[in-house]
Amino acid sequence: MKNVLIINGHQRYDKIAEGRLTKLFVDTAGDFFTQHGFNVKESMVEGAYDVQDELDKFAWADYILFQYPVFWMGVPWITKKYIDEVFSGGINTVTFVSDGRSKEDPSKKYGSGGLMQGKKYMLSLTYNCPESEFDNKEGFFDGLTLDEANVATHKLFQFCGAEPLETYAIHDVFKENLDIDAELKRFKDTLERNFITSR
Repeated sequence: MKNVLIINGHQRYDKIAEGRLTKLFVDTAGDFFTQHGFNVKESMVEGAYDVQDELDKFAWADYILFQYPVFWMGVPWITKKYIDEVFSGGINTVTFVSDGRSKEDPSKKYGSGGLMQGKKYMLSLTYNCPESEFDNKEGFFDGLTLDEANVATHKLFQFCGAEPLETYAIHDVFKENLDIDAELKRFKDTLERNFITSR
């Protein structure tokens, strides 16, 4: 059986971002993994957590599902705090040994010192931004794809040696006619491709 860590990267803002949508996706993913025979653990960045406990979860996990809302083009600040504390806390044990470079071996490149080889991760994002702003030279992101616009988070995992799976994102989350059932189906289809058919 494979092990999956689901990270809830939500930060609450009253009346704006209360966390219900993020929790819905976390719960849906948890049910999906359980039904397919995975072992599941969850982490929540908002609230008390122990860095060593989190590192133990990362060491245990074969897969990481990182679910969070995109705030101001990146992760919420408490999620960045979690990343800084947990990933830095794992030096020489779970996340990385060094930046990869070596005085003795100049062929070793920056970003090659990760300890998470063999692990895979999936980003699942909630956006107010419409999907049309990506892959569009006239759009807000100047032609960047969804993954290119989230390069900092991808590079975090790459630095530690983990491999990406297909990213999921729900867009325009505040629009009145949001079809959440259709979005949950699309989310579960992405989970199926990433964790079942690709195994």
